[in-house]
Parts: sequence; structure tokens; C-alpha cells
Amino acid sequence: MPTKSDIEYQIKELKMDYINLQGDIEKLESTGHNDQVAKAEQRLANMEAKLAELNKQLAEL
Repeated sequence: MPTKSDIEYQIKELKMDYINLQGDIEKLESTGHNDQVAKAEQRLANMEAKLAELNKQLAEL
């Protein structure tokens, strides 16, 4: 079972990736790559689900 610090690290890492992906989406939108935007938005949704799961794990500790 992961420790509290392991989960906190994963959350921080995921948040950084999320922020970077949001920036990438903005760039894709501004250059008209809408097909790639949809894929990136799905990745954001997956990250949000993982973040919720990690926060739940952290709350249970």
C-alpha cells in the first residue's frame, strides 16, 4: 500500500502534467488542430479521475 508521501507526490506530479496539458490544448486550439484537442481533453478527463482516486486514497489514510 502506498504511503501518504507517495500519494502526495503522485498528486503533485499529476497536477503538473495536468497544467502542462492545458497549455498544450490552448496551443492546439489556437493553431486549429481540433482533432488533437479532443484527444487531449480526454487525457485531461482521465487525469481528473486519477486525481480523484488519489485524493480518496489520501483521505482514507
